[in-house]
Amino acid sequence: MPANKPTQTTWWARAVRPARPPVPVGAMVRAAVGMAVPLVVGLLLHRLDLGVFAGLGAMHATMNDRAEPVGLRAARIGSAVTASALGMLIGTTLQHVHAGALALAVGLTLTAFGSGALSATGPRGSAAGMLLLVSTALGSGMPLPTPWWAAAPMMLVGAAFVVLLGLPAGAHTRPASDPRNRALAAVYEALGRTLADLGTARGAASRRVLTARLNQVQDLLPERGRTTDRRGLRPMYEAALAATEAATGLLWAWRPVPPEVAEVPGRLARAVRRGGGEVTVPDWRPDTPSRQALDAALRAAADTVAGRPTRIGTAPAPPPDPWRLRGAPLSGPSLRYGLRVALCIAAGSAVTANYPLSKSYWVPMTIAFVLKPDLGSVFLRAVSRAVGTVLGVVVTAALLSVATGEWALTAVAAGCVALLPYATAAHYGLNTVVMTPMALVLLQLGGQSGAAEFWPRVLDSVLASVIVLLFGYLLWPERPRHRIEPRLVAATTALRAYLDAVTDQRTEQRTEHGHPSDHTAQVWLRRTAYRSLADARREVRQGLAEPPPTGRLAEQWLPATAALERLGGAVAAFAAQVRYGGRVPDPAETGRVHRALDELTAAAREHRPPTGPSLRPNAPHDPALSALGRAADELEVLLGRP
Repeated sequence: MPANKPTQTTWWARAVRPARPPVPVGAMVRAAVGMAVPLVVGLLLHRLDLGVFAGLGAMHATMNDRAEPVGLRAARIGSAVTASALGMLIGTTLQHVHAGALALAVGLTLTAFGSGALSATGPRGSAAGMLLLVSTALGSGMPLPTPWWAAAPMMLVGAAFVVLLGLPAGAHTRPASDPRNRALAAVYEALGRTLADLGTARGAASRRVLTARLNQVQDLLPERGRTTDRRGLRPMYEAALAATEAATGLLWAWRPVPPEVAEVPGRLARAVRRGGGEVTVPDWRPDTPSRQALDAALRAAADTVAGRPTRIGTAPAPPPDPWRLRGAPLSGPSLRYGLRVALCIAAGSAVTANYPLSKSYWVPMTIAFVLKPDLGSVFLRAVSRAVGTVLGVVVTAALLSVATGEWALTAVAAGCVALLPYATAAHYGLNTVVMTPMALVLLQLGGQSGAAEFWPRVLDSVLASVIVLLFGYLLWPERPRHRIEPRLVAATTALRAYLDAVTDQRTEQRTEHGHPSDHTAQVWLRRTAYRSLADARREVRQGLAEPPPTGRLAEQWLPATAALERLGGAVAAFAAQVRYGGRVPDPAETGRVHRALDELTAAAREHRPPTGPSLRPNAPHDPALSALGRAADELEVLLGRP
């Protein structure tokens, strides 16, 4: 069983490597129209000052636009743009009353503290907190419209227009137009790829894609008891969960399935997009417990897609609310993050007060973008922001050499915002390259900037990035281990709960059909465990793209992350052995895994990465042997036990 080899890719190579997301054509068209129409209306009515703020609101809405059901999409955009409008009101008020440098600095610093505390509460708070500070900075320096208070309401108008553009036509009659149907179909497609990659080196990457697709659809599904599930999406999703558990066990056991079985999820995906239909599962005579579990899960999935009732055995409890606060606004982590942002804004205000800049609001605006907590490494964002601004100014200068009139600038702004959905998903630096010309063109349409003033924005962005690197990264007491290791603790805790559900002796009672009954919470516990593992993996991968010491620490924790992912597969395989193979959990084996998880948890809390190798067997596991026993062996090798 060969050990996991350390990666040879340098941190800077990981940092510059962009993702390759699919091109979101619909979102790009919606973004372009959402920006162009307010500007065009402003030009036609000779009120371009109002059109610019409506376009700014449309841009902020586009930044938070996702392929989601109408209610979730409106809530996401609405919360973010409401915070943005509030920030704009604060900023324009400070400018309207001619606040002095000290009053302006105090106002921005207090807003920064509230913005940071809100940003640390979860995804919705992160978007709202960033835009609160960004718009406060913009409002304090952009030319005021007439009347001055109209800036904030016009932003809401522009955002509302983007929401209206995204309302689906015929969503109640065409299943393919429902984002939840598309997301569920993507789950089955990813499941098919995972089954096709069983027994190969591509299996782990395919499983991670499948986990991400499951996370996405889990956040889109309506909660039980609150929204009617007219299309039966939840049973189809729960069937996919059961099939995923079986596939994860097969992946861990390095055991492939026949190609005709691997093709079934693809046919299920096509049926889901049609709104249902018959899908045939071949008779392939599964010969191991994990294969029997997969066969049962695929047949249950085929029944649910066809609209037939079936017993899947998942928990009746709803999935977690995607909008719930991940932390209280006044909790310790939120207050610390608020202080972190406030410190950087205060430092930026002090610098801009002593060294007057032509657009002093550009510095706090850049700080707000760089310190958004859920965008990855602060170091990489600071560097990417500086480099991206340089490239963005070059692009702007090239565009304005051929486009100088207001109509041409409107077309440029619409073209830039159209690229925003793709650039945001691809790389933060590319996002900056796109946003810089868009912001500069909007400022020029507002009558504040000329082409000669674009290059000072490079100095502003570099200055803001240096402030963040110094006060928000190097001198801030939060070290990289405070990001990576708490995620690993959460993952070990969730995996232990999943293991306990599988090995609980009370789950061995028989039903009238002679099959072991599933623990009602087992599948949801596995979901929780794999979401926690995905979070840990993401933090480690982000750390790998940073220079030492962060990159070195992340590399030290990478084998443990891989071992925990494999343990999840081993527990899934063991669950199949209990349900379909009649295996009785051995308290000694369970105790070995418990002790290993406890030791890993203690190591994470004490900042001691394990030094043993991560073993990756490349031969099928003997189904006559306990999957949990082999998992215990792998963990003990990782922990350096003899």
